[in-house]
Amino acid sequence: MAKHRIALLSAGHAGVDFYQGAVPAMVPFLVAERGYGYVAASGIVLALTLLSSVVQPAFGAAADRWRMPWVVPVAMTTAGLGVAVSGVTDDYLPTWLAVALTGLGVAAYHPESARLARQASEGSHVGMSWFSLGGTLGFALAPVLVTPLLAAGGLAASPYLVIPGVLGALLTVTAMRRGTAGPGAGGPAGDARDDWPAFLRLGAVMVFRSIAYVGLSAFAALHAGGGTAGAVALFLLFAGGAAGTVLGGRLATRFGRVRVLRWAYALAVPAVLAAVLMPLAGIFFAGLALYVPFSLHVTMGQDYLPNRPGTASGVTLGLAVSVGGLASPLVGALAEATTLGSALLVLPVFAALAWLVSWPLAEPAIRVSR
Repeated sequence: MAKHRIALLSAGHAGVDFYQGAVPAMVPFLVAERGYGYVAASGIVLALTLLSSVVQPAFGAAADRWRMPWVVPVAMTTAGLGVAVSGVTDDYLPTWLAVALTGLGVAAYHPESARLARQASEGSHVGMSWFSLGGTLGFALAPVLVTPLLAAGGLAASPYLVIPGVLGALLTVTAMRRGTAGPGAGGPAGDARDDWPAFLRLGAVMVFRSIAYVGLSAFAALHAGGGTAGAVALFLLFAGGAAGTVLGGRLATRFGRVRVLRWAYALAVPAVLAAVLMPLAGIFFAGLALYVPFSLHVTMGQDYLPNRPGTASGVTLGLAVSVGGLASPLVGALAEATTLGSALLVLPVFAALAWLVSWPLAEPAIRVSR
């Protein structure tokens, strides 16, 4: 039963994180049909992440106080509606606001769903990696589905993009009815203490990782030349992320989370550099290296803050992840002042910073809220 629930939750996760991949896949069409420049295009990515940056930790704090499973399916359909509307608005501001609505839905989804997944996986690194894999696959499928759809029908075809969110919500509701219930976010973890210094250091690691990854995903399609090549580049990035997510859980079970996290970021530095210099040849390995520690961030954050698992989930899946979207307009501005390839060369630096900051981290005890 636990495996079935994780599978359903993972599929639902794919449905909502599809939209985090759909927005970058829409960027070349916004540039082609509406003449957006690099700054305007990166501002659309910013819209996806801005509300998530501020609101997702708040949803996490609320999940620590109240059990709110109803938020999950509502958030998923909201995310779908935002992207569906974004392509049929003519002006920049309504488009920006519609994408921001998607960001709000994504923000509301993650803290409560991460709590449900941790309960269903019973603390297993592999189980949580499968849940995270669903989100990564949603990313990966987005350019494969969005690019041909919009190539055939233009931005006017965007209403069809509501479908993954609705299907994901139905699957998630099924999983919730199969027993992922509990008295709340788990309540206090006995006499365990929250380790805020370690959690904040982990947050800094995720901030640097976010800037490297989101900066790469926001401009990967344009850097590869747009069109089919751009879609292939995004797919390779997200497919590498999917492989890295599964690999991370299995490696952590054998070697420990902190050790695997450090290895991954050490490998991410040359991998991200290769992705900038040889987009179609190196981008898969950049996604792989940057996603090996992704599910580990979530469980480590929850274990560093055993009394606040919702807050931990909100930060690990929200604030620290979406900071990259806040930085992407700066990368766009640098690209307009120089070239896109030159601007993207700053991204390996942030991967290196994530590696350096991770060194003082210690392995937290594994605690699962009930």
